[in-house]
Amino acid sequence: MSRRADPVARRGALARRAVERGARTEFLAFRMAEEIYAVPISYVKEILKLPPLTEVPRAPADVMGVISVRGRIVTVRDLRKRLRLAESPSTRRSRILLAELPAEQGGSGERVGLFVDEVLHVYRLAEEEVESAANVLGSELAEYVAGIGRQQGEMIILIDLRPILGSASGKGAALPPALAAAKGAD
Repeated sequence: MSRRADPVARRGALARRAVERGARTEFLAFRMAEEIYAVPISYVKEILKLPPLTEVPRAPADVMGVISVRGRIVTVRDLRKRLRLAESPSTRRSRILLAELPAEQGGSGERVGLFVDEVLHVYRLAEEEVESAANVLGSELAEYVAGIGRQQGEMIILIDLRPILGSASGKGAALPPALAAAKGAD
Protein backbone atom coordinates (compact mmCIF):
# COMPACT_ATOMS: atom_id res chain seq x y z
CA MET A 1 0.00 0.00 0.00
CA SER A 2 2.85 2.40 0.66
CA ARG A 3 3.98 1.85 -2.95
CA ARG A 4 0.71 3.25 -4.22
CA ALA A 5 0.66 6.21 -1.85
CA ASP A 6 4.17 7.25 -2.81
CA PRO A 7 3.44 8.03 -6.54
CA VAL A 8 0.16 9.69 -5.58
CA ALA A 9 1.94 11.89 -3.04
CA ARG A 10 4.54 12.84 -5.66
CA ARG A 11 1.84 13.80 -8.16
CA GLY A 12 0.14 15.89 -5.48
CA ALA A 13 3.40 17.69 -4.73
CA LEU A 14 3.95 18.41 -8.45
CA ALA A 15 0.41 19.75 -8.77
CA ARG A 16 0.88 22.01 -5.71
CA ARG A 17 4.14 23.42 -7.16
CA ALA A 18 2.42 24.10 -10.50
CA VAL A 19 -0.35 26.02 -8.73
CA GLU A 20 2.21 27.99 -6.69
CA ARG A 21 4.08 29.02 -9.85
CA GLY A 22 0.84 30.25 -11.43
CA ALA A 23 -0.58 29.94 -14.91
CA ARG A 24 1.98 29.61 -17.68
CA THR A 25 1.78 30.40 -21.37
CA GLU A 26 3.72 28.27 -23.84
CA PHE A 27 5.87 30.00 -26.46
CA LEU A 28 7.69 28.44 -29.40
CA ALA A 29 11.22 29.88 -29.45
CA PHE A 30 13.26 30.42 -32.58
CA ARG A 31 16.44 32.19 -33.58
CA MET A 32 16.70 35.15 -35.96
CA ALA A 33 19.82 37.30 -36.41
CA GLU A 34 21.48 35.62 -33.39
CA GLU A 35 18.66 36.59 -30.99
CA ILE A 36 15.96 34.41 -29.44
CA TYR A 37 12.37 35.26 -30.31
CA ALA A 38 9.14 33.43 -29.47
CA VAL A 39 5.46 33.38 -30.39
CA PRO A 40 2.53 31.84 -28.52
CA ILE A 41 2.57 28.16 -29.46
CA SER A 42 -1.22 28.16 -29.78
CA TYR A 43 -0.86 30.17 -33.02
CA VAL A 44 1.65 27.77 -34.60
CA LYS A 45 -0.08 24.96 -36.49
CA GLU A 46 2.94 23.32 -38.11
CA ILE A 47 6.71 23.63 -38.61
CA LEU A 48 8.00 23.00 -42.14
CA LYS A 49 11.40 22.58 -43.72
CA LEU A 50 11.94 25.19 -46.39
CA PRO A 51 10.12 24.02 -49.57
CA PRO A 52 10.56 25.63 -52.99
CA LEU A 53 8.98 29.09 -53.03
CA THR A 54 7.12 30.74 -55.89
CA GLU A 55 7.93 34.45 -55.95
CA VAL A 56 5.07 36.91 -56.26
CA PRO A 57 5.71 39.99 -58.44
CA ARG A 58 5.20 43.36 -56.71
CA ALA A 59 4.64 41.75 -53.32
CA PRO A 60 5.60 43.65 -50.15
CA ALA A 61 9.30 43.40 -49.23
CA ASP A 62 8.70 40.92 -46.41
CA VAL A 63 6.78 38.47 -48.64
CA MET A 64 9.21 35.79 -49.79
CA GLY A 65 6.63 34.07 -51.97
CA VAL A 66 3.95 31.40 -51.76
CA ILE A 67 4.04 27.67 -51.13
CA SER A 68 1.51 24.89 -51.48
CA VAL A 69 0.75 22.98 -48.28
CA ARG A 70 -1.52 20.00 -48.94
CA GLY A 71 -3.17 21.82 -51.82
CA ARG A 72 -3.60 25.10 -49.94
CA ILE A 73 -1.66 28.21 -51.05
CA VAL A 74 0.18 29.87 -48.15
CA THR A 75 1.98 33.23 -48.21
CA VAL A 76 5.47 33.10 -46.65
CA ARG A 77 6.71 36.21 -44.85
CA ASP A 78 10.30 36.82 -43.76
CA LEU A 79 10.12 37.90 -40.12
CA ARG A 80 13.67 39.27 -40.30
CA LYS A 81 12.63 41.81 -42.94
CA ARG A 82 9.40 42.62 -41.12
CA LEU A 83 11.34 43.34 -37.92
CA ARG A 84 14.18 45.07 -39.82
CA LEU A 85 16.81 42.58 -38.70
CA ALA A 86 20.02 41.74 -40.51
CA GLU A 87 19.36 39.40 -43.41
CA SER A 88 21.21 36.15 -43.88
CA PRO A 89 20.87 33.30 -46.36
CA SER A 90 18.69 30.33 -45.49
CA THR A 91 20.42 27.27 -44.05
CA ARG A 92 19.44 23.66 -43.50
CA ARG A 93 18.10 24.74 -40.09
CA SER A 94 15.80 27.42 -41.54
CA ARG A 95 12.12 26.70 -41.04
CA ILE A 96 8.69 28.03 -41.86
CA LEU A 97 6.19 28.31 -39.03
CA LEU A 98 2.64 27.88 -40.33
CA ALA A 99 0.76 30.25 -38.08
CA GLU A 100 -2.85 31.24 -37.83
CA LEU A 101 -4.56 33.84 -35.69
CA PRO A 102 -8.25 32.92 -35.22
CA ALA A 103 -10.85 35.52 -36.22
CA GLU A 104 -12.13 35.73 -32.62
CA GLN A 105 -8.63 36.92 -31.61
CA GLY A 106 -8.44 39.58 -34.31
CA GLY A 107 -6.97 37.46 -37.09
CA SER A 108 -8.11 36.83 -40.60
CA GLY A 109 -8.23 33.05 -40.06
CA GLU A 110 -5.71 32.69 -42.89
CA ARG A 111 -2.60 30.56 -42.46
CA VAL A 112 0.66 32.40 -43.06
CA GLY A 113 4.16 31.01 -43.25
CA LEU A 114 6.74 32.79 -41.10
CA PHE A 115 10.35 32.26 -42.17
CA VAL A 116 12.80 31.91 -39.25
CA ASP A 117 16.48 30.97 -39.05
CA GLU A 118 16.11 28.06 -36.63
CA VAL A 119 13.43 26.62 -34.34
CA LEU A 120 14.71 26.04 -30.79
CA HIS A 121 12.23 24.76 -28.20
CA VAL A 122 9.17 25.61 -26.11
CA TYR A 123 9.32 27.98 -23.13
CA ARG A 124 6.61 27.97 -20.48
CA LEU A 125 6.49 31.48 -19.03
CA ALA A 126 4.49 32.78 -16.09
CA GLU A 127 3.22 36.37 -16.10
CA GLU A 128 5.99 37.33 -13.64
CA GLU A 129 8.61 36.18 -16.17
CA VAL A 130 7.34 38.55 -18.88
CA GLU A 131 8.25 42.23 -18.78
CA SER A 132 6.77 45.08 -20.75
CA ALA A 133 8.81 46.09 -23.78
CA ALA A 134 7.23 49.54 -24.03
CA ASN A 135 9.88 51.12 -21.76
CA VAL A 136 12.80 49.67 -23.72
CA LEU A 137 11.76 49.76 -27.37
CA GLY A 138 10.97 52.62 -29.66
CA SER A 139 7.41 52.93 -30.94
CA GLU A 140 8.33 51.43 -34.32
CA LEU A 141 9.23 47.99 -32.92
CA ALA A 142 6.79 48.10 -30.02
CA GLU A 143 4.00 47.29 -32.47
CA TYR A 144 5.53 43.84 -33.07
CA VAL A 145 6.96 43.08 -29.62
CA ALA A 146 4.57 42.06 -26.88
CA GLY A 147 7.16 41.72 -24.14
CA ILE A 148 10.49 40.35 -23.01
CA GLY A 149 10.52 36.94 -21.35
CA ARG A 150 13.21 35.95 -18.88
CA GLN A 151 13.88 32.36 -17.96
CA GLN A 152 17.02 30.63 -16.75
CA GLY A 153 19.14 33.69 -17.51
CA GLU A 154 17.95 33.99 -21.13
CA MET A 155 16.06 36.91 -22.60
CA ILE A 156 13.36 35.98 -25.10
CA ILE A 157 11.74 38.63 -27.31
CA LEU A 158 8.04 37.80 -27.48
CA ILE A 159 6.50 38.65 -30.85
CA ASP A 160 2.93 39.93 -31.09
CA LEU A 161 1.55 38.19 -34.19
CA ARG A 162 -1.60 40.34 -34.37
CA PRO A 163 -0.04 43.06 -36.59
CA ILE A 164 1.48 40.37 -38.83
CA LEU A 165 -1.41 37.89 -39.04
CA GLY A 166 -4.31 40.09 -38.03
CA SER A 167 -7.12 41.64 -39.95
CA ALA A 168 -7.67 45.40 -39.99
CA SER A 169 -9.83 45.03 -36.87
CA GLY A 170 -7.15 43.03 -35.06
CA LYS A 171 -6.21 45.87 -32.71
CA GLY A 172 -7.42 45.26 -29.19
CA ALA A 173 -7.94 41.54 -29.71
CA ALA A 174 -7.27 39.16 -26.85
CA LEU A 175 -3.67 38.23 -26.09
CA PRO A 176 -2.50 35.23 -24.06
CA PRO A 177 -2.45 36.20 -20.34
CA ALA A 178 1.33 36.54 -20.05
CA LEU A 179 1.44 38.84 -23.08
CA ALA A 180 -1.60 40.86 -22.06
CA ALA A 181 0.07 41.66 -18.73
CA ALA A 182 3.30 42.76 -20.43
CA LYS A 183 1.65 44.69 -23.24
CA GLY A 184 -0.86 46.40 -20.97
CA ALA A 185 -3.64 44.79 -23.10
CA ASP A 186 -3.23 47.68 -25.59
